[in-house]
Amino acid sequence: MTDSVSAPTVETAYGPVRGVDDGVVKSWRGVRYAAPPVGELRWRAPRPPERWTDVADASRVGPACHQPTDPRIPLDLGAPQGDDSLTVNVWATSDTEAGAGKPVLVWVHGGAYVLGSAAQTLYRGRALAGSGAVVVTVNYRLGAFGFLDLSTFSTERTRFESNLGLRDVLFALEWVRDNIAAFGGDPNRVTLFGESAGGGIVTTLLASPAARGLFGGAIAQSSPVTSVYDASRSRGVAQQFLQTLGIGADEVDRLPEAPMSEVLLASKRLFDEVPVRSPGTLAYAPIVDGDLVPDYPVEVARAGGTHPVPLIIGTNKNEAALFRFMKSPLMPITPAAIKSMFDGIASEQPSLQLPSEADLMSAYPGRGKTPGMGVARDIGFRMPTIWFAEGHAKVAPVFTYRFDWSTPMLRLLRLGAAHATELPYVWGNLVAGSKDPTFKLGGLKTGTALSERIRTRWVNFAATGDPVGPAGQPRWRPYRDSDRATLLLDKNDVVVEDPDRPLRVAWGNDVLSFR
Repeated sequence: MTDSVSAPTVETAYGPVRGVDDGVVKSWRGVRYAAPPVGELRWRAPRPPERWTDVADASRVGPACHQPTDPRIPLDLGAPQGDDSLTVNVWATSDTEAGAGKPVLVWVHGGAYVLGSAAQTLYRGRALAGSGAVVVTVNYRLGAFGFLDLSTFSTERTRFESNLGLRDVLFALEWVRDNIAAFGGDPNRVTLFGESAGGGIVTTLLASPAARGLFGGAIAQSSPVTSVYDASRSRGVAQQFLQTLGIGADEVDRLPEAPMSEVLLASKRLFDEVPVRSPGTLAYAPIVDGDLVPDYPVEVARAGGTHPVPLIIGTNKNEAALFRFMKSPLMPITPAAIKSMFDGIASEQPSLQLPSEADLMSAYPGRGKTPGMGVARDIGFRMPTIWFAEGHAKVAPVFTYRFDWSTPMLRLLRLGAAHATELPYVWGNLVAGSKDPTFKLGGLKTGTALSERIRTRWVNFAATGDPVGPAGQPRWRPYRDSDRATLLLDKNDVVVEDPDRPLRVAWGNDVLSFR
C-alpha cells in the first residue's frame, strides 16, 4: 500500500513479518503458516514452514490455491494461483497493540470445496476489524488437493492422507493460537466462521476431536452440513480421478509430480460430472475417515458430542436461486434431478427416513413457478442447519438466523436473498466496484445499516459469546426446542419463533441418520 504511514513488524513463531498501516487499519498479508504443499507434500498433511530470520514482506497477499476455472463463476481470486498458498491475512485497527486481547475472527471462505481464496476483495477485513476484532482469513487446499481421499492408494514410497483441506484449517488455527497475541488478538477468544463450504468446514470441525480447544466460538453461514461422505464413496471418486489422469493403481508413485495442468483438468472434470450423475452431491467434500472426522457431523451433534462452544448458524431465504441463475448442477432444482436425488439417498442411505417426494412437494407453495427450488434449498442447507442446531443446543448456546434481505435489483433478477448474498453485509464491503449492479436500483442506505448490525452482532459474539446488536435492536435469544427463536435479518431485524415450522414438520423430526 503506497499510503502506509508505518510498517508494523511482528515476530511470529517462524520469523518476523512486516505489514502496512494506513493510519486506520494495520494488515499483514500472505503470512505463511505451513510449508508449500509441493512434491511429496502435495497430498500430505501440512508441515511447518522453514524458519526465516530476515523480515518477510507481508504487504501483499500470497498465491491462491491451484483450482480449475469455471465460466459459470467469474470469480476474482484477488491473487494469482501458485504453490505457496498456505498463508493467512490479518487485520487490526491501527491503535491495536500486541497483547491488546481483542476477540479474533478466523474466516474460512466458501466455493464448493473447489473454488475461492482468502484474498478475494470481498473478504478484505478493514470494516470488520474496525468493528472491534482482529480478523484472520485463511487459504486452504481445494478440490483434489484438499478433499480427494487417496489414502487407500498409499505405497511404501508415497503416502497420501485424508481431509487435507480440514487439516490445513486446523494447522492455521494452531498458528492463530500461537501467534495472534502478537497481533493484538486474544488466543482464548477465537471464533471460527465461514460460509458455504467454509461453513461446512466449521460444522465438521465442531465434530472433530482434533479441533478441541482451538476455537471458543463458531459461526456457520449456509453450511452444507450433510455434504460429508463415507470412505467407500471417496475411494470411488479417487479411482475415477486416477483413471481420468491415466494413472493406474500401480503407478500412483508418480502422482505427486503429475503436471499441474493435467491435475486441474481431471479435477474440473470430476467436479462437473459427479453432481450430474448423483444430483445434490459434490465431487470434493470432507469424508468420514474414522480419524479426523470420526462420524457424520449431524450424528455427532445429535449425540451431544460436538465441542461445547457457542454457535451462530443460519441460512438465506432463497439459497437455491443462485444455483438456478448459474444453471449449476450442484443443487437439484428440476423435478427429474430431485427424483434422482431422493432415489439415490434411499438406496445409499436406507436408514435415512425421508418423507415421500409427493408428500414433501405438497408442502411447498408456488411449486409450479419454481419447481423444486424450496426442496433444494431445504435439503441442501436449511433442514441440515436445523438438525445440527437442535443437536448442538444440547451442549452450548445456539443462535439461529435467516437472512431475508435483498435489494430491488436482486429481486428483479429473481435472486432475492440467494446463496452468498449475505457476505457483503458481514464484511462491510457492499459495493464491488463500479460495475457491481447490486444497488443500482436502490437499497444502499438500508444495506449499510444492516451491515452495521450484522458486524456488531458477529463481533460481540466473538467477544462474549452473546450476539448483542446495536442499541435498540431486538435481543437474539438462544435456540431451544420450546420456541426455536430465530433472528430474521432484513430491512428491520426481528426475532420470531419457529419460522420454518410447516416445512420442518413436513420433513419430519426423525430424519437424523446418515450412516
